[in-house]
Amino acid sequence: MFITGKNLNSLMVLTVFLVLFASQSLFAQAKRSTLPKFRTVVIKTEPNTTVWIDGVRYGATDAAGKLEITTVAPGVHTLRLRANEFKEKSQTLTATQKGEVKIHLVKTIDQAELAFQEAESLSATDREKAAAAYKRAITLRPKYPEAYLGLARVQSDSGDLEAAEKSAISAHLLRPAYAEATAVLGRIYKENGEDDKAIAAFKRAITEGRGFQPEAFAGLGLLYKEKAEEFGGSGDFEHENAMYTESAKNLRASLKQLSGAPDAIVLYQLLGLIYERQKKYADAISTYEEFLRIFPNTVEATAVRSFIVQLKRDMTTQN
Repeated sequence: MFITGKNLNSLMVLTVFLVLFASQSLFAQAKRSTLPKFRTVVIKTEPNTTVWIDGVRYGATDAAGKLEITTVAPGVHTLRLRANEFKEKSQTLTATQKGEVKIHLVKTIDQAELAFQEAESLSATDREKAAAAYKRAITLRPKYPEAYLGLARVQSDSGDLEAAEKSAISAHLLRPAYAEATAVLGRIYKENGEDDKAIAAFKRAITEGRGFQPEAFAGLGLLYKEKAEEFGGSGDFEHENAMYTESAKNLRASLKQLSGAPDAIVLYQLLGLIYERQKKYADAISTYEEFLRIFPNTVEATAVRSFIVQLKRDMTTQN
């Protein structure tokens, strides 16, 4: 076969196409390889049982006693289950376990535990009654750090920050290195406008949790975001950007540890917004796309898709 000028042009076009196709394929493979590697676990136990993995709440079982969790990260984890009128149970989830995991719960007659369960159920609907139930649990079992911590949360949510601080400190005294209690202290200090104390508490909670404390990382992320907005309002854009960068770093750490838990839904949108404000549009799009891969069917998904469309338009306009 003789290569004419026309054939040569065709070969050059074909070669360019193949190179571009190969580059895009490699990019797509690299992108896929960076996605979180999750496994699916289906908890099978009593109906309306709240399920935590490593202290992160993933939801409650349905009327059939099942909860499917599709975003369990690799490695060994601790499962914790709590259902009203049953004794709370913790057990190890091994690195190889996936699919259905059956867990048997035992009825409890412990009045302190029953009062604590009542308080937990009321905490989202009636804080005053919840606080009374937590206090009753503490009266029945004076050394009950979880009850003190639950009380601190409802007191904080009710605006009684002084009482909340005392309750969180009591929880920590009963259980030294109680990372969750220290994170709640950080939240209380933040609400009280004591930013330096809040930052110190959040960082101490992360240390106590040996690097794992998504609530504390989220607290730092929110605090630095607010600081960025203050700097932006004063026209100090250098410090504004620095605070946004610090906020994004901590929110990303929290999201990694939340591993697809419901609390991550808001944080993903917040992180995307921060990248937008920094004009890091590619990072914002990547964050929103990750959100859609993990939470494709949430009510927020439609809005997030529209964010991506608009950001791609903005990037095209800029270029």
